[in-house]
Amino acid sequence: MGITAEDEAWMRHAIRLAQRAEEQGEVPVGAVVVMEGQCIAEGWNVPITTHDPSAHAEMVALRLAGKTLANYRLMNSTLYVTLEPCVMCMGAIAHARVKRVVFGALDEKRGAICSALELANADFLNHQVDWQGEVLAETCADLLRDFFRAKRRKAKLSVSN
Repeated sequence: MGITAEDEAWMRHAIRLAQRAEEQGEVPVGAVVVMEGQCIAEGWNVPITTHDPSAHAEMVALRLAGKTLANYRLMNSTLYVTLEPCVMCMGAIAHARVKRVVFGALDEKRGAICSALELANADFLNHQVDWQGEVLAETCADLLRDFFRAKRRKAKLSVSN
């Protein structure tokens, strides 16, 4: 299918959500669930502030989308997320029957679509997920890189003081 102008527009929305996460001291990842060209749910990382290891941006958005539709099946939806989903999130994406995932930055160590694992089309899952990667990848990767660079710098300063 390739990257569309709509993909880029929704990824920009997800990037703004990732910036909200960063403002709260969370890893800057944002996610948007879209159906028929409309945002039905959005989320950003909040595991630190909610003390919930499952509160990744994708999980937050999927939970809200399910409540919005009053259905845990999110057929014909597209999930836009600034970072390639992890194995936990890919499991939820498959169970929710999300049609398509569009992500920004690759996660070479933990990504479960095409990097560390390839779960989007895994035979053992009961749903295959279409995907498009690296949409506004550099912007998404820079957000994460800058966040962790600042975090390391701050930790180094507090150790030396």
